[in-house]
Amino acid sequence: MNIREVVLDILLELSRQKEYSNILIGAVLEKYDYLDGRQKAFIKHVSEGTIEYRIRIDYILERFSSVPVGKMKPLIRELMRMSCYQILFMDNIPDAAVCNEAVKLAKKRGFRPLQGYVNGVLRAVVREKDNIAYPDRQTSFREYLSVYYSMPLWLTEHFCNAYGEKQCEKILQAFMNRGAVSIRLQETLDRQERDRLIAAWRRAGVTVRENPYLPYAVEVEKTEGVRSLEGYEEGAFAVQDVSSMLAAEAADIRDGNTVIDVCAAPGGKALHAAAKLNGTGTVIACDVSRYKTDKIRENRDRLCAGNVTVIERDARVCDPELVGRADVLFVDVPCSGLGVIGKKQDIKYRVTPEAMEQIVILQKEIAGNVIQYLKPDGIMIYSTCTMNPEENEKMTDWICREYDMQTVSMAQNVPDALKEEAEKGWIQLLPGIHGTDGFFLAKLRRNRQHECGRD
Repeated sequence: MNIREVVLDILLELSRQKEYSNILIGAVLEKYDYLDGRQKAFIKHVSEGTIEYRIRIDYILERFSSVPVGKMKPLIRELMRMSCYQILFMDNIPDAAVCNEAVKLAKKRGFRPLQGYVNGVLRAVVREKDNIAYPDRQTSFREYLSVYYSMPLWLTEHFCNAYGEKQCEKILQAFMNRGAVSIRLQETLDRQERDRLIAAWRRAGVTVRENPYLPYAVEVEKTEGVRSLEGYEEGAFAVQDVSSMLAAEAADIRDGNTVIDVCAAPGGKALHAAAKLNGTGTVIACDVSRYKTDKIRENRDRLCAGNVTVIERDARVCDPELVGRADVLFVDVPCSGLGVIGKKQDIKYRVTPEAMEQIVILQKEIAGNVIQYLKPDGIMIYSTCTMNPEENEKMTDWICREYDMQTVSMAQNVPDALKEEAEKGWIQLLPGIHGTDGFFLAKLRRNRQHECGRD
């Protein structure tokens, strides 16, 4: 088994953009589950890292290759990228070994005539890797950010324009730091039970940090996977980002409430809401496909959330049985996903300005339909995992204007560090600033009734 060849095939498959990297890499690791942990870690690390740093790697290759990266044969291009990643970012692997293995792979895969080219370019990178001249920070700051942090220039411009250049660099830095996995411990666990569980994880070699925002939130690293952690099968915790946990906090859910989540998969907010109900009330978790609703059911059953009903439903189509039932309505709409680039690096290569414009149309369609499910004075929690004012602040303004809604302060329902921001009724969380995914959260109250099939 040549694990570098496995990485090469992953990158070639991803270059066809038929699958997202986290899904494909996960499937490959499952296929080669018989490999030892070190080999699987290498496959994951090099695959993810090559994707993550593609723009910077291509910039460097262009400096040493007589053939532009875009003109290279697809296999040679991905081979050069993965080899460059190892040379630039993996100090534990000898540079000579990387070059030799790349030459062998080129020969094995039918590119014997290009062995000298592959070897020459990679050895040039080795010689000059500590002297790479990136765009000048002073005169071409945004171009520098784009190259150094491997973010498409148009997205770099977007973040700079929306949040300022200083905050943009913090965001891009955070994207490059592979974050820990956020976990929501069941709030039914008392302090002693939580401490016992955390101690068991630490004994197993897992790094555990408690979150500064929420007492039941922790972050874990150096784990073989959350399924291997003690307490997983027993439903003691769920994987959920802290930004998403804040949605249930902001909603101020009360015993006996009816909560509807219209875009619920994989079920994080819906199941958190169920826990907040303390065994009372009802949560109705909806999503558009059987695949997604099966994910919700899987998590519901593991967490023993008996007050959660799962329905396969397109959020753009009115369900008369849901009209006027929700005390709390979660509307976590499909979005451009810019806030989770740190976890899904290929988003930055797939998203386009045109797609971002189209997603706003879908968001309006969904919000305009599901608002009918609210009771008078019901609360809508509108959220996205993106950082785009058109999908966030401006969308909140549109909903209020079109559907007689008003923003409601969340200051009493969020951690002290966020109270000032939450007073206005919405929060934009930013990686590198808040220590979470990029996540937007707005709390809106309904002022009047709408009828099914009408605005």
